Amino acid sequence: MNGLKTNLSKLLSVFVLIVCCFGIHQANAQEQQVVQLSGIIVADDGTTELPGVHVYVPEYGRGTTTNVYGYFSMPALVGDHVVLSSVGFIKQDFIVPSSSNGRVNVMIKMQTDTVYLENIDITPFLSEKMFKQAILAMRLPEDQGRAAGSKLDGDVLSAMAGSVPYDAQLNATYYFNQQLYYMQDSYGPRSNPFLNPFNWAKFINSLNSKKK
Repeated sequence: MNGLKTNLSKLLSVFVLIVCCFGIHQANAQEQQVVQLSGIIVADDGTTELPGVHVYVPEYGRGTTTNVYGYFSMPALVGDHVVLSSVGFIKQDFIVPSSSNGRVNVMIKMQTDTVYLENIDITPFLSEKMFKQAILAMRLPEDQGRAAGSKLDGDVLSAMAGSVPYDAQLNATYYFNQQLYYMQDSYGPRSNPFLNPFNWAKFINSLNSKKK
């Protein structure tokens, strides 16, 4: 009987200790202040916003990502350990500070993670000596010069020039001309120079001056 009472008292003591620890933990959790954590994340130049940066609290598994303007906002607890990570930048972290108005605003500058790799020369030869030997042993066809000259013929070049697509400058010129025509057509029909009486008067005067 005495042994049974001793075991029951020990179990009761352990149970009371567990309940007390759980109560203290719950009280501490309730005392933690919830704040709205907001901020902007920029690159190391201080002006470029970084979209898609992961902002999360690994202890609780919650977080968010920055939008196209590098802005984020999420609820957090004072004292949370917040981690920032993004591809191409060094991972950073900070502790959420306390706030009197329930809001914490931050601006964080992330450092670029630059990795320099050694230069690698890719060649089909094992050494420079083997490359020189392959060049010296190369036999070009005798009619190579005539074949190259035939490709520089005037008719061939004219045909090639006619099939070449517009470059950037010609595309821009065409676009601006179309915009100009659109603005002109929006105010009325496009004018025809052959229907302009002043143009006919100038043409007739020029013919009369040539006859004299």
